[in-house]
Amino acid sequence: MDPFADYRHCALCPRDCKRDRVKGVLGFCGESSICRVSFIGPHFGEEPSFTGVRGSGTIFFSGCSSQCFFCQNYQISIEHEGRTITPSELLFEARSLIRKGVHNLNFVTPDHFWPHIQELCRALREEGIKIPMLFNCSGYQRPEKIREYAAWMDIFLPDFKFAEPELAQVCMGDERYPELALEAIHEMVRAKGFLRPWDVTGNQVAKQGVLVRHLVLPGHTENSLKVLRTLYKEFGPEIPLSVMSQFRPVPGCEKKQKLTRTLQTEEYGQVLGLVRELGFEKVYTQELREEAAFLPDFRDPVNPFPGNRRGS
Repeated sequence: MDPFADYRHCALCPRDCKRDRVKGVLGFCGESSICRVSFIGPHFGEEPSFTGVRGSGTIFFSGCSSQCFFCQNYQISIEHEGRTITPSELLFEARSLIRKGVHNLNFVTPDHFWPHIQELCRALREEGIKIPMLFNCSGYQRPEKIREYAAWMDIFLPDFKFAEPELAQVCMGDERYPELALEAIHEMVRAKGFLRPWDVTGNQVAKQGVLVRHLVLPGHTENSLKVLRTLYKEFGPEIPLSVMSQFRPVPGCEKKQKLTRTLQTEEYGQVLGLVRELGFEKVYTQELREEAAFLPDFRDPVNPFPGNRRGS
């Protein structure tokens, strides 16, 4: 059985483009069936539940099925910075990462290269390696694929970007995002439960479960409030959250003439006010800063995250 057959008429993501990526045709994600990565290494810019003291073992894949014009990782998701990597090379680099003592393997934007990831996980398991595997995604997943992911993944780290279909349509061209993401998150929670253990100090890193991220967009606090109300209604106050303030305008914002400023203190404060009002119990928040230590520059493949220099 060909482990990479799913690339032939690609339906790995909700775009369902059906392109034959094996023949070199690019999918909606902008990638063929040749795996491409932009950075592999310990990363200290994730939440402490994942970075701990030795970092999260991140593997950043080139391309993305969401194509949000404001993507903070636009150099790899939209501009496709990265290098090709064979399955054997990916396995070698994953083993090297594990030997550095990272707390998990963190697959960033993984769905469009899922056949490669599945083969990697199978090989590591056959070697007896039991490090937690983390599926770090946009939330824009095919809900029916989650059970397949869950057979190999221990942790799900999805975004819930948009509760407003109109905003989803403007930002990434699919008004179905809210319903698809919510259904996918339900499947993730059913498979793995909520993130545990929960320790914001990072002394006890997470081993299993789901944490939902949400990036607050400037000028769109109502979307964020709807996100919080939706998550509260669907999952209650126990669902672990990361409510982020780190948005920075990127070239796509200027091109679209949308989201061309940073988040204001009052906007983030309004969102955090609802977090407190609804009584969410497990929440990561961020300080609102002018600097962006973990806004990456993937043109530096050795260390694209300035903040990693402080974390190492």
